Amino acid sequence: MSTNPTPAGRQSPQVYRRRRLLVLLGLIAVIVAVVLIIVRPGASQGGEGTGPGTDASTPPTTAPADASTIPTEPTAADGDPCAEKNVLVEATTDKLEYQAGEQPQLSVTITNTGSNVCMLNVGTKVQVFTIKSGEEVYWTSTDCQVDPIDAEVSLQPGTPISSSVPIIWDRTRSSTETCDGPRESVPAGGASYHLGVSVAGFAADETKQFLLY
Repeated sequence: MSTNPTPAGRQSPQVYRRRRLLVLLGLIAVIVAVVLIIVRPGASQGGEGTGPGTDASTPPTTAPADASTIPTEPTAADGDPCAEKNVLVEATTDKLEYQAGEQPQLSVTITNTGSNVCMLNVGTKVQVFTIKSGEEVYWTSTDCQVDPIDAEVSLQPGTPISSSVPIIWDRTRSSTETCDGPRESVPAGGASYHLGVSVAGFAADETKQFLLY
C-alpha cells in the first residue's frame, strides 16, 4: 500500500491548526489584559485607603459644607454684597396648627433671585423673628438672644438656604425684662398668629400665619 508523504518544506494541517490556536489564545490574553486595566476589578469595593475612582497615593478631598443651610458658626465670604432687590426672605414654620403643648419651630429661607453670586451676612446676629397677632407684638427673637454670630455666605443664584436649626417658640410673651424669669403664656384656643422675619435688614414680603390651640 502506497502513501502520499507531505511535500518537503510544507507543514501538516495539524501544525497549522495548532499555530492558529496559539495565535488566537494570545490575542484573547491581550484583550483580557486590556479589559482588566480599564475595569480595574476591586476599585469600586471601597477597600481600605481607597475609594471609587481614587488612587491610593492621592489624599481624599474634604467634603464641601452643606450649601443649603445657614451656618451655625461664624463664617466669612468675599464678593459683591447682595442688592436688596435680589434677596428673597421667607418666614417658615414646621406646621400650620399647633395643639396644646406643641411648640412652633421657626425658620427662615433666603434666596438670591439675581443672576450673579453675591455675599450676605445671614447669621443670627442679623436675624430678627417677630410674632404678632393683629397689631400686637407678642414675641421677638432678639429680646433675649444669646451668643449671636455673623455668618457671611456667598449666595448662589436661585439656590435657597434655610435655617439648619429652627428657633423653638415656647408660646410666651417676650421682653428684655423677662429673660431670666417666668413669662406669660400667649392666648391659644385657635388664636391666629403671624411670623415675620428679616435678615440683614431685608424683610420678608409676607408673614407666615399659624394657629395655636
